[in-house]
Amino acid sequence: MSVAGSRPHPPSAAVAPTGGPLPGAATTARAVGMLMAATPCTARDARRILEAAAGLAGTTPEALAAAMVARTPGTPVPASVKRAVHRAMQAGRTTVAGGERGNVLTPSLSRTEEVLTRLRCCRARLAAAPEDPAAVRAMDDAGYTLCVLLGRATVYEAVLAAEAHLAASAPR
Repeated sequence: MSVAGSRPHPPSAAVAPTGGPLPGAATTARAVGMLMAATPCTARDARRILEAAAGLAGTTPEALAAAMVARTPGTPVPASVKRAVHRAMQAGRTTVAGGERGNVLTPSLSRTEEVLTRLRCCRARLAAAPEDPAAVRAMDDAGYTLCVLLGRATVYEAVLAAEAHLAASAPR
């Protein structure tokens, strides 16, 4: 299997949009926003997920983005596309080997809760308007802040760590 982005793939009939917007920067930006809100992850990681999913589905990132955006609510996504996106999202949530945390300082509960709440608000905003560049920047910033605060490599891991940190100190 080729690495996503290493060679172009012809668009697959299973992912070719049946109308709506043509593949382009706006369509790709909307698909990236959709992935950021769903995973959660940064814009860079969402682009990587889109590229990996396109490689798994045997199509281009632009064609996959167009299929994601043009899809009518209630219409099932082709199984190959759904599997490819799901597998790429799971991989995007996983840290590379050697990403173990050393001894780190534990962040304050109030700061952890503040940043986690901000990230959740950004996810909701991005889910409502995935093409909004300000929402993408806000999600990137909140995700990065949470990763740094909790010493995690991915936003998904940082969210889990923040939730565990808050739950561990909740009164029982």
